[in-house]
Amino acid sequence: MGEAPVMFEEDLHKNISNGTRSVSMAYEAVVAVANKQYLVGSTDESGSSIGVLALDQTTSKWITPVVLGDKPKICMDLSVIILNEERILVIRRDAASEDSIWFLELNTKFVRDQSQALETEVVSWSKGVIGDDLKPVVISGPSGVGKGTLISKLMDDFPTKFGFSVSHTTRAPRQNEQNGVHYHFSVRSDMEKDIKDGKFLEYALVHDNLYGTSVEAVEVVADAGKRCILDIDVQGARQVRASPLGAKFIFIRPPSFAELENRLRARGTETEEQVQKRLRNAKAEIEQGLSSGIFDHILENDDLEVCYRNLKKLLGLDVTPDVCRTSPVTEPHLRMNHLAENVDGHFVVDYKNNK
Repeated sequence: MGEAPVMFEEDLHKNISNGTRSVSMAYEAVVAVANKQYLVGSTDESGSSIGVLALDQTTSKWITPVVLGDKPKICMDLSVIILNEERILVIRRDAASEDSIWFLELNTKFVRDQSQALETEVVSWSKGVIGDDLKPVVISGPSGVGKGTLISKLMDDFPTKFGFSVSHTTRAPRQNEQNGVHYHFSVRSDMEKDIKDGKFLEYALVHDNLYGTSVEAVEVVADAGKRCILDIDVQGARQVRASPLGAKFIFIRPPSFAELENRLRARGTETEEQVQKRLRNAKAEIEQGLSSGIFDHILENDDLEVCYRNLKKLLGLDVTPDVCRTSPVTEPHLRMNHLAENVDGHFVVDYKNNK
């Protein structure tokens, strides 16, 4: 892996044939990934963002992909680095450090899914984050409080910013649950062995079944350049709190215990005995969540939309979601030098002011 060839603007002013029309653009970098060459340039058709074109080398045809995500502003000095066949790193050298690191997703699962849904070529921008913004997010709360719904809304609105840590469990799948998507459904003896071997960040016995988060599950999300979300119970949150993993801890509480019971019964997926067991555990979880000192923030889910807005504020997401953002945010420019290197499989960028 190394820095891609950079071609300066004066060398690349030209008309690019794109099927039935011609696009005149000044591109600054060209990278070859898989069977395509990607031209990452100084402007797109709107004139406000970095442009992207692709040359399919199997057909020799130019493609103008649909570009999703929060787009970086025009840049006249950039570097492009190939991370793998799924994404490239773009460094805006003429930008402030907080707006200099961007990822262009070319063939990630999200991009492939969107390409299939839209029936066209798709790429997606995501902005790199610095420091505490990379911290994983631990979200806990009793069964029926709405954790899953809140997390799903985050993932739908900000698909390029967050990745869900898929937990392991020894319980049987519920209807419509998919292995590897909702949970890694595991054989108890295998999971117990992995716990003993230190492969789990946290684990707990809940409702007579083992649940846990593997170290690998968190690393997979981080390696994809996204912020990891962990949906775990209070027992697991306590273990993560005591671990070296720095995280932000959020507890979701119901407006009342009676309302929580109503939500659990409305599911209609469990026997009365199972509901009573969940209610007993929920009572204990709420008491621990409110008094243990584990959690940095406590949110009440009385109204889902209000709770979701408050959750976004806690995560610094008072912005238009990825899928809706149409124009970049204006920020001051500060000339920076960037030193980039690969450290144990993680891409590290060091910033130095160019005074």
